[in-house]
Amino acid sequence: MLDKVEKPTELAQSKLIALRNYISELDHVLVAYSGGVDSAFLLRVAYEELRDNCRAFTARSPSLMEVELEEAVQLAKQIGVKHVVVNTNELDRKGYTKNSTDRCYHCKSELFDATSVAAEQFGAATVLDGFNADDLLDHRPGHKAAAEKGVLHPLAEVGLTKYEIRCLSHELGLPTWSKPQLACLASRVPYGTQVTHKRLSRIGKLETALRQLDFYDVRARLVSGNDDVVRIEIGESEFTKILPVETRTKIIRAAKDSGFSFVTLDLEGFRSGRMNEGLVQLGSSVRH
Repeated sequence: MLDKVEKPTELAQSKLIALRNYISELDHVLVAYSGGVDSAFLLRVAYEELRDNCRAFTARSPSLMEVELEEAVQLAKQIGVKHVVVNTNELDRKGYTKNSTDRCYHCKSELFDATSVAAEQFGAATVLDGFNADDLLDHRPGHKAAAEKGVLHPLAEVGLTKYEIRCLSHELGLPTWSKPQLACLASRVPYGTQVTHKRLSRIGKLETALRQLDFYDVRARLVSGNDDVVRIEIGESEFTKILPVETRTKIIRAAKDSGFSFVTLDLEGFRSGRMNEGLVQLGSSVRH
């Protein structure tokens, strides 16, 4: 678990100034806000710069854990920004449920279609998302969907990295500074395995239980071809937590309550972008 960060460097502070300048030149903005580290930081800064000309937009869908939505709603209230929550329907898109390597494109297309409608109703607002400089290093098909809708990425534009955002968030007093890395629940479904409401629900239920057991970096991943098995990833520093019999018993019970017959532990542990490691990366063409 992340329990401390360094004081923001002068470089990080200069990037924050650049971010404030970037946002202050905009008129109305709608921030695509999930409640995660990046979008919460962006929302806070955007609201400080634009006040009532800034709104938060969150998509409610089966791929977002209910507890994450509740936390996002509460934080938006604390910031003081008006928050719009709209149901989205990724599961109605065949490209999404098919779950090929461009699944994220179809997910983000659904999201940005919804934000476009909300933005038009809010003074033809500019849509901003929490895409940061580190995200340029991974397979991000959703970036193509954002480009098609004219979504801007202020954090990436000024070069802010994930760690810098955590440091600056801590300085601003945002509780999200130490929040674990998040990704939609569909990212736990192996490419080529259909994304369904039932599968997302089972994953979300188990991951919620694991977080209640005080696991920080955690994923409950499905196994291709066998819905009875779940493969749990936890952070390397958390492996000792799983040793007590009582803890393992609770994990097994949680897995079975979530609909799984067998539960396994990935000895390589958690790392972000795990599903994309086997992809063939052909230059920058894969990073849309």
